[in-house]
This record gives sequence, structure tokens and C-alpha cells, in this order.
Amino acid sequence: MRRRPALVAAACGRYVTKVSWDPNQYLKFAGERLRPAVDLLARVPVVAPRTVIDLGCGTGILAPLLMQRWPHAKLTGIDSSHEMLAKARADNPGAHFVQADVATWRPEQAVDVIYSNAMLHWLDSHENLIAGLLSALAPAGWLAIQMPRNFDEPSHTTINDAIEQGPWRAKLEPYLRRRPVAEPQQYWRWLHDKVAALQIWETQYLQVLQSPDAVAEYVKGSWLKQFLDRLDEPQRGAFEADYRRRVGSRYPAEKNGATLYPIRRLFIVAQKQD
Repeated sequence: MRRRPALVAAACGRYVTKVSWDPNQYLKFAGERLRPAVDLLARVPVVAPRTVIDLGCGTGILAPLLMQRWPHAKLTGIDSSHEMLAKARADNPGAHFVQADVATWRPEQAVDVIYSNAMLHWLDSHENLIAGLLSALAPAGWLAIQMPRNFDEPSHTTINDAIEQGPWRAKLEPYLRRRPVAEPQQYWRWLHDKVAALQIWETQYLQVLQSPDAVAEYVKGSWLKQFLDRLDEPQRGAFEADYRRRVGSRYPAEKNGATLYPIRRLFIVAQKQD
């Protein structure tokens, strides 16, 4: 989902990546991207919050689900991408959307729920970042986070290989972040004595993709794009072609034409202390 206006800032104040988001590319696999978001939403045990924040809301694809789950809450989507928010506002007139730096954003008043789907992996300093989000909650409020943790899989390691072994290495290597999401145990250590309730778990989803060059197309809508945006033609096209060649061999099509793409996701649901 998970994310601008063309910049995503780290909690420590430096910019991690530069991405000009393409809603159409991102939404090519909207159904696959939606499954972890729905699972996260189902595990937030609050009945009638007054204020709900969709942090890193992107195209607003989750706004209908959030409004259906909590119809009486004021829903505000926060994102730094002008492109994504334009689609979010057009599709969801019943919600409120704010363009802001998602790393440093804080509400004017404490809120009941902060929901963040597939966004925090774009940012550094997770210990401090999550502590800041907890501080923005009202007493007994809930923080719900989902992040991909697939960075050791071929879909992502072949990006690293393409960067390190290509003529664009000097330009792109400074922006490599090999493990932007920590182990689940580390998040527990950071949080367990600061919250009233805490659940942390992982789920691996088997995405069954049907499009040609499926995994490359999927990753192009998210993690790959930050590197493509840093290159001018013809290097951009050459880098993408190199990545597609590498990753395609790691995810061969099945006999029926489907491509199987396992993705691991990390979930955190925490309640602020009273």
C-alpha cells in the first residue's frame, strides 16, 4: 500500500529516498497489497474511536474499509505524495486528507487510532519513530503497524545485485537500505514496557500473480521505483532491464502461467498506557 511528495524523510531528519509515486503502477496489484491491510485492521480491538489516522494513506484505498469499520470516527489520511493524495481525495470525499511529512507529522490533538499500512519501512530510526507515534495517541489509544519484511528475498536482493554490479553503482549504492525493518524480537524489546498491550506477529502470504514479468512489475510499484527515479535515460531503462533479467530467473512461471511470490509481513498492534 505502506510510502512523498516526492520525498520520504527519515525520523532522524535526513531523506532516505526520493520517489515520485505512480498510483497506476502501485495499484496494478491492489488486491494483493490489500490482504495484509485487512488482516491488520481486523486485529485492532477498538469499537468506537472518535479519531482515526491512516498514516501513509497513499491512494486512499483503505479509506472505505476504515470508514466501514468505524463509521462515526473522523478519518484523516496523511501522506507526503501529491500524486497519491490527488487520487485519494477524488475517490473518498467522505474522508479528510493532509499532505505532510509522515516521519515528523503529529496531530494537533491526541487521537484514538493510528493505523499505518506498508509505510514505516521507508523510514529509519524505528525505535524513536514508533515512540513518537505512541505519544500522539490519547490514553488507551491504539497503534497498528504493518510492514513488509521481504528484504532478504530475491525480489529485493536482486535489486542490490543489479546496483552493485552495474555502471550506476556510485549513484545508487548510497541509497541502499538492506534491512529497513528489524526482527520482530527487536520491536518487542523497544515496546513491551512502554505499552498496556502488545501483539507482534508475522505472516507469509503466497501471492499468485498472473501478469507477465509479474514480480518485477509488483516491485516496480514500490521498492524499485526509488532507484529508477534517481537515474536518467538511458541508464534507467538499462537498470530496469538488468533487474528484470535477474529477478525473472528467480521466480519462474508455473505450468499454468502463474508466478508464485511469497511475501513476509510484520504486524504490530499496541495500546498506549492510560
